[in-house]
Amino acid sequence: MLDKLRQLETNYNTLSERLTDPDVVSDQKKYVELMREYKRMTPIVEQYHVYKAAEESFRDAKELLDSGETDEELREMAQMEYEESKEKIEELKLTLKRMLLPKDPNDDKNVIIEIRGGACGEEAALFAGALYRMYSMYAESHGWKQEILSANATELGGYKEISFSITGEGAYSRFKYESGVHRVQRVPETESQGRIHTSTVTVAVLVEADEVQLTINPADLRIDVFRASGAGGQHINKTESAVRITHIPTGVVVECQDERSQFKNKERAMLILRSRLYESMLQEQNDKIASERRMQVGSGDRSERIRTYNYPQGRMTDHRIGLTIYRLEDLLNGNLDEVFDALATADELAKLAGEQNEA
Repeated sequence: MLDKLRQLETNYNTLSERLTDPDVVSDQKKYVELMREYKRMTPIVEQYHVYKAAEESFRDAKELLDSGETDEELREMAQMEYEESKEKIEELKLTLKRMLLPKDPNDDKNVIIEIRGGACGEEAALFAGALYRMYSMYAESHGWKQEILSANATELGGYKEISFSITGEGAYSRFKYESGVHRVQRVPETESQGRIHTSTVTVAVLVEADEVQLTINPADLRIDVFRASGAGGQHINKTESAVRITHIPTGVVVECQDERSQFKNKERAMLILRSRLYESMLQEQNDKIASERRMQVGSGDRSERIRTYNYPQGRMTDHRIGLTIYRLEDLLNGNLDEVFDALATADELAKLAGEQNEA
């Protein structure tokens, strides 16, 4: 690890010099690329400098203790410095190991989130709406843009399914652990007798893939247009603005009908299709590495849950890491950083353990 850090520091200093080179400064694309890399390396190098300072304090204290110094007050101070530095070095080693873990290349990208009601019909649709609101409020609190791409609303204000994009740097790094089955326990709005029901909703988080990452052969697509249905204004059932795209090799089907423009619906459907196919490609790659295997979305069966939201007790439990928080209303209002931080930390520690086992 220390060899990696020394090399990283050398590369960082070289990069710092390059950023002042007039030729680089005049090439905007190159400058932005190098500056992004410089910003990525900066916190690691800064932490490495803290580590080196702790090592120097440790060495100085050890030398004084080994020197045969007879002044008791000096020896006590040196002993204290020795122990504190030793403990700090171990903590910094763990921090640096985590910082050196390979970064997910998709972390800074935008995401598409798909939410579908599972068991218990209308109640599941209502909770799908609650999750959509939760994610939207989290995105808003981080200054990210949210846009509905496709939605199938119910009469009571829920969603049988809804797909929406979240645009902002780092969006995928925060939302990527949300894929899976979410279970809710509460007295349904549709239930008048006060009985607690359990229902499920599935969430899929997709990387927003662009055409450079994934090329789709137009010959592999079947595109159908039809009249939109449901609430939506006078254009509904008047024009064939709705679009259904089928990717023939995989059988993946995407429909969009929320926009008045057929072109706009086609554009949104292609965005979702491209992201679904890219996610499938990533999943195939990850399945080859058991330690990095991601949770499958599942069918909405209650036994496949990753998280439970219990309204009567006001708690949320993430079953993957054993995290329970008794601030359910606060979480549903989009204050999810505590949950996302805990999931990211658990993932990093699991990867560290995997590296140590391989070593």
